[in-house]
Amino acid sequence: MNGAMTSAKARLIALFEELLQHEGYGSLRVEIRILRRGQKEVILDCGKQYRFVLDVPPPADPPGGLRDAPRALAGMERRP
Repeated sequence: MNGAMTSAKARLIALFEELLQHEGYGSLRVEIRILRRGQKEVILDCGKQYRFVLDVPPPADPPGGLRDAPRALAGMERRP
């Protein structure tokens, strides 16, 4: 796990714990946006905004997985 991901997780946990200890209402919002290939932006919003840019490896594509389904169906014809 890289340093930015560790920092984002630590901040998320710290904000969550602060909200639980707070005497009133609180909210925590997490936004994840895709940037360029291999990166995502994580914004933690809890009154203040904390922004992290994370390097995320692409998901493994298992053979015969869902990504292959459109190609497999393209050769099929519909019969009456």
